[in-house]
Amino acid sequence: MTLKKRLTLSVSVLFLAALAGCAGDPVLVDNQQSGDTAAKPLVIYSGRNENLVGPLIEQYRESTGQDVQVRYGETAEMASTILEEGANSPADVFYGQDAGALGALAKEGRLAKLPADILNRVDSRFRSDDDLWVGSSGRARVLVYNTDELSEADLPADIWGLTEEQWRGKIGWAPTNGSFQAFVTALRRIEGEDRAREWLTAMLANDVKAYPNNDSIVTAVGSGEIPAGLVNHYYLLEFKAEKGDDFPAQNYYFPAGGAGNLVNVAGAGVINTSDNQAAAEQFVTFLLSDEAQNYFASTTYEYPLAGKDIPLNPAVKPLSEINAPGIDLTNLDDLQGTLTLLQEVGALN
Repeated sequence: MTLKKRLTLSVSVLFLAALAGCAGDPVLVDNQQSGDTAAKPLVIYSGRNENLVGPLIEQYRESTGQDVQVRYGETAEMASTILEEGANSPADVFYGQDAGALGALAKEGRLAKLPADILNRVDSRFRSDDDLWVGSSGRARVLVYNTDELSEADLPADIWGLTEEQWRGKIGWAPTNGSFQAFVTALRRIEGEDRAREWLTAMLANDVKAYPNNDSIVTAVGSGEIPAGLVNHYYLLEFKAEKGDDFPAQNYYFPAGGAGNLVNVAGAGVINTSDNQAAAEQFVTFLLSDEAQNYFASTTYEYPLAGKDIPLNPAVKPLSEINAPGIDLTNLDDLQGTLTLLQEVGALN
């Protein structure tokens, strides 16, 4: 369904869909091999990139024999589509890249309660208060910086320092990215609506550079196009794995803490209109298995949130060493309010 049709929906759906304007139609990937006789396909709407989680979902299909069909798109786009489709949605599982989108679906009554044996695998900080979704892996917000141009001593104590004149035209952000929007939602919750507006306005006045995604920010930092940018921690590690440790960039965690150090989750929930709930819960359980958690830690460089003795990648800063804000992730569900704010200040066209 086109974005034009989605614009005729309710205000909440409109704002969830707004991000998807340039994303194109979601892609449906059928992971069923020839001869697979699984009785009923499991349909996953994934806001996580196919390059990141496609291999893991393929592992699941191979180990269970389950026929799996995955529809990939931006996290907000997939959430919007589920809301739009209503009771007719074929989705069994929503697999999103941030707690905000999961919370938005929960708020709209589109997620089913998860059983305790799934929920109890993850610390209460990283799951829904009302048992509707569970985090599968964690990520931290950071400032990635070019090590040929800057040292840690040059960098500000918090995100407010980026609004100073010395950083004019030197910082990148990705306002259409779901993780950035979750960060802005956290800023609204922690410091209030007026302060969030003040920071966004000051960044725009300081000629912040907009990029389409985190990858393009890290590329720009590594090439010297900009000296620093706001991203999730694992993007740089993917670059270093591909290009080598000589790639001239490092992650920086703001010592003063605040929303700039937000620790968010990717996670999953079961759609309440699914007629394949047992298979859906089985997949969510798999995301919390040692196999999947090791995959997140070693392959996507994220924080494992479940399992026993899952080794953290040595290049990843332990969660205990991050001065992260003490925010309830269930309070990141106001995507509509964040998108409204971003549009009002001119960060989103």
